Amino acid sequence: MKTNAPKPSASIALALALALALATTGSSQAQACLDKRQIQEAVSSGQIMSLDAVLAQAGVDSSSDILNVDVCDDGGRLVYVIGVLSSDGQAQNLTLDAQ
Repeated sequence: MKTNAPKPSASIALALALALALATTGSSQAQACLDKRQIQEAVSSGQIMSLDAVLAQAGVDSSSDILNVDVCDDGGRLVYVIGVLSSDGQAQNLTLDAQ
């Protein structure tokens, strides 16, 4: 019986995708982060600023794509940890004060 093994390029792409997913998950779990409901409640109650306000205050280009957003405790203060893809294709993680 012959099996079709994945092509090397597909295997490499899959490995990179898994490594990226694990790297971003690992960094988020190192800090205590809020879930989506808690983030919404914190914004509604005024405990933290909205994502739009934080991005505008930091001068992040509005044409940038937001890849992921977490709100985490960073030494007693809440911060947004935001994955951003700029219009020139550069990806970066930003840590911005949420309060």
